[in-house]
Amino acid sequence: MKKRLLTIIALSLPMLASAQEAVEIKTVKVADAIWMLMGNGGNIGVSAGADGLFMIDDQYPAMSGNIRQALQTLHDQPPRFIINTHWHGDHTGGNESFGNSGTVIVAHENVRKRMSTDQFIEALNWKVPPSPAAALPMVTFTDAVKFHLNGDEVRVFHLPPAHTDGDSVVHFQNANVIHTGDLFFNGLYPFIDVSSGGWVKGMIAAADQILSMADEDTRIIPGHGPLARKADLEAFRQMLLAVHTRIAAAVRHGKTPAQVQAMQPTADYDEKWGGGFLKPGQFTAIVYTSVTKSR
Repeated sequence: MKKRLLTIIALSLPMLASAQEAVEIKTVKVADAIWMLMGNGGNIGVSAGADGLFMIDDQYPAMSGNIRQALQTLHDQPPRFIINTHWHGDHTGGNESFGNSGTVIVAHENVRKRMSTDQFIEALNWKVPPSPAAALPMVTFTDAVKFHLNGDEVRVFHLPPAHTDGDSVVHFQNANVIHTGDLFFNGLYPFIDVSSGGWVKGMIAAADQILSMADEDTRIIPGHGPLARKADLEAFRQMLLAVHTRIAAAVRHGKTPAQVQAMQPTADYDEKWGGGFLKPGQFTAIVYTSVTKSR
């Protein structure tokens, strides 16, 4: 059963795969002094102003040069701070390059712990070695930390395990912008790293907390997918809840992974959410694993 689940999930997860070719960076204006950079890996958030550059996540190592070029169009100085929303390499791969240039990297303490030691992403059957010292967060926190820069109060806070056990949300309170990291995949099924403490019910609870902070004017930078509004996150939360409810009921009735796959519990959501890197069967397998491990 376990081997079958690993095979189903690991067929294609390019945001965590070893291929890290550089691609062109797309710069999207979010609000005054705030941008979203899209390339290969998780979406990057940037605040640029009189106090310098403040950045959220930094994609894969191969992207660092292209990211620097994009940042130069926004500010003439390198980033002062980088926030890592969690430990995965498509969000932390640029840490070493920027860390060696003097950027201060900040993250929840579990991010540094996981990046400092051997990790194993079970869904991919993939061993991840420790990161170089320059890539490790220099400043860590347990609950929250606040930055005062570029005319905004930027609150970075940890949520209970959801995508991983080290997830952080970044809230630009004056600009009314939220960066969710991989707690929100806009328009595609999310990868949930159960082996790193993630679980589906945690993702639903995280969506609820973020929604409580948002209004109709809030701009939301997701971990993956296009810039979003509150309604997009509400739709994501509804999808997660529905799929989890169906699969949890099947597990309670003793259904095997193959039987749950045959039920196609995501069928009515596949047109909207199933066109990304994670296919319906893979997402079903991840939710099944989450349900069985959390009982």
